[in-house]
Amino acid sequence: MSEQALLQVSDLAVRYGDFVACEAINFELYAGEVLGVVGESGSGKTSLLKALSTQHVPSQGTVKYTPRDNKTLSLYQLPEAKRRHLMRSEWGVVHQNPRDGLRLNVSAGANIGERLMANGQRHYANIRQQASDWLTQVEIDVARLDDMPTTFSGGMQQRLQIARNLVTQPRLIFMDEPTGGLDVSVQARLLDLLRKLVAQYQLSVIIVTHDLAVARLLSHRLMVMQQGRVVETGLTDQVLDDPQHPYTQLLVSSVLQP
Repeated sequence: MSEQALLQVSDLAVRYGDFVACEAINFELYAGEVLGVVGESGSGKTSLLKALSTQHVPSQGTVKYTPRDNKTLSLYQLPEAKRRHLMRSEWGVVHQNPRDGLRLNVSAGANIGERLMANGQRHYANIRQQASDWLTQVEIDVARLDDMPTTFSGGMQQRLQIARNLVTQPRLIFMDEPTGGLDVSVQARLLDLLRKLVAQYQLSVIIVTHDLAVARLLSHRLMVMQQGRVVETGLTDQVLDDPQHPYTQLLVSSVLQP
């Protein structure tokens, strides 16, 4: 592939003392690609996501990112301030619990507007208009612009968190179980919205999930993790329809429960 990878991960490992959360992780992610990371609880997928998104410093290995100027950066050689800037401009993080990704003591509009202000925007009317536009995009009534997130349902909070992340048009989104804890009908609506936004904005996404139905619906490629290691990787339909590794076969046959 001649195109430059958006993210390049080499020999990544995360350890907590003697405990190995994940190790020997190698992959590349390209623009507009959605990578699903699946496995049981405790397989290392969330630790991997935190290391990729600079929320946790890995024990070894490198993570390289190619920003809009095409000058590839080695993330853990960057100053922390530069990593924080990437997080609020070119990246977004969607947490499983939306309360971890929202400020609950400010309005819905302010939650969206804060990210714009963090990127240098100062015109109040423009910020408010963009916040309104994004509420519409995530299917929240604009009349709720000045309401507090604590008055929203769980599904609405998750959609607000997505709007807060996407308002700056990031290139790369990290998602940790974005449909976890939601009932089935709310999950379906959120998944439809995510598919639409990923396609519309050509987002690159790394999504961690134990739900293979979510992985199949959203991701182009899959990485299957077991006990901290990648045991199988490939195109999503290929992995789920014809799993090769015994662990993947168990996951697909629903013998293993999350």
